[in-house]
Amino acid sequence: MIASRLAFACGCLALTGATTLPKKGEPEITAQTARSGGVIDPDQAKLGFDAADLSFEVLPETETLRGVATLSFTAKAPLDRLAIDLDRNLPVDAIAIDGAALAPAAWSNPEGRLVITLPQRVAKGGHVTARITYGGQPHVAVKAPWDSGMVWATTPGGAPWFATTAEGYGCDLFWPCLDFPTGEPGVVTLHITVPKGLKAPSNGKLLGVDTLPDGRTVWNWRIKHPNTYGIALNVGPYEEISGVYKSRYGNSIPMFYWFLPGEEDKARALFAEFAPTLDFFESEVGPYPFGDEKVGVVETPHKGMEHQTINAYGNDYAKAPEGFDWLFQHEFAHEYFGNQLTAANWDDYWLHEGYGTYMQPLYGRWREGEARYATMLSDERNKIANLRPIISGKVRTEEEVYEVDKGGPGQDIYYKGAWMLHTLRTLIGDRAFRDVTRLAVYGRTDPRPGNFAPRYGSSAEYQRFVRRVTGKDYGWFFDVYLREAALPDLIETRSATRLALRWQVPGGRVFPMPVEVQIDGRIVTLPMAGGVGSLPVPKRAHVVIDPKAKLLRRSVAIEQYQAWRDAQARRPRPAN
Repeated sequence: MIASRLAFACGCLALTGATTLPKKGEPEITAQTARSGGVIDPDQAKLGFDAADLSFEVLPETETLRGVATLSFTAKAPLDRLAIDLDRNLPVDAIAIDGAALAPAAWSNPEGRLVITLPQRVAKGGHVTARITYGGQPHVAVKAPWDSGMVWATTPGGAPWFATTAEGYGCDLFWPCLDFPTGEPGVVTLHITVPKGLKAPSNGKLLGVDTLPDGRTVWNWRIKHPNTYGIALNVGPYEEISGVYKSRYGNSIPMFYWFLPGEEDKARALFAEFAPTLDFFESEVGPYPFGDEKVGVVETPHKGMEHQTINAYGNDYAKAPEGFDWLFQHEFAHEYFGNQLTAANWDDYWLHEGYGTYMQPLYGRWREGEARYATMLSDERNKIANLRPIISGKVRTEEEVYEVDKGGPGQDIYYKGAWMLHTLRTLIGDRAFRDVTRLAVYGRTDPRPGNFAPRYGSSAEYQRFVRRVTGKDYGWFFDVYLREAALPDLIETRSATRLALRWQVPGGRVFPMPVEVQIDGRIVTLPMAGGVGSLPVPKRAHVVIDPKAKLLRRSVAIEQYQAWRDAQARRPRPAN
């Protein structure tokens, strides 16, 4: 394998296409390439993706990518052809099936799905390996990471610095893959050739670095069960900080941070957050899922992304009143909620982003107590839009979830998802919430290093886990918070001697959410059976509903604030 990698790295690959440097948003991609997830193509549904061996060389002077991908599949049904996602801006030069070269007429890729006619049928249970040689100019991100593609930059010292990000449009921007959440390969081996003086930190475990005669280096990595959009190229003149975390589960976990020259003091301050953050997650959720590989973070010329074991960090070492870097913490949360637990359908991506967002205030609570927790949650509450239900019950693409103008819930999968989890935790209790979370993440409540593997999850499964742990059916809870856009509204009626409360929810459903009421400093709980409840109150008593802000519910004050805020943002600014 070393010999073949070095032959590739020496440039023995014909590059197809022009070398004019693309602008941001170019080269233009097809609708097929822009589409990530959704209903799975019938031909792709027949493929079990066993392994990928990926060789990359990215040439910054021409902003081009050369690649050789060796993909191994097991047939779930008889196969006559392979359908593999790959941006047509990366034209294919050669394909071999099980070592035998194909004629160019055996494949086509007009719209971003490479279809390869196999020389012979593969029976169910059979194996097939495709070696695809390709290259071109990858799509350049406009506003990474919210927009996908290559991010070209230079360091303050003028050195090349570039990275990939692919959550939105998917893995097919850079390598031939199955671009849907359940298309994860069992194992990926990476060989990344970089110019002299640059480094290429990437996913998984470092197998070694080969030095070529001209000074270029080949960085070899291996990762198990990577998220489809989690394979990442990060290249720059990096410096490295490393250490070892002694886990509360008995194992030792290597930690690495790759940063730009001249930032060592700031880099060491961020690296000092790694171990406490790990300890929080291991105490509140469970063992770090990839302890036999690494905790990896790399500074990137874009804001950030949860690239498995090599999270992108571009927060410029910002300081915050909560005393920790929210972006580092959020992307690290995705190692659990996104990389270990992967939603099988983009429709359920609140499991990634809702949990990932909830981990910031929960970490604030773990560090400083309830005041910090409440402060951070209050900030998140003001960002909930309630324009669409969080889930649709359909198989959706990434854009159909993340983009409001395409009918998606947009940022509500973050903030409304987080607040729903906050309300659920206060409803069922910390212990039950922890057990539900562990079932979702690990598939078991007693996770230990070595007794679990990455898994796929769904909203329906999560709801079943809540019922399994609590012994109660909380369908009424999820029907409103996940499947309706509007929040439950708590209607208050007070007479001279009595307070009556009634939940009003979409569709007139029964919503038996208990409500705490504070009466002159004394807190009582109304069970709200049937969605209604009442209690006597003295005539001049001071009453506070939900005094500890446990409930995600409609707030007229927040609606008025959001309308004012949005109007202010639209106002023209006076000229200086």
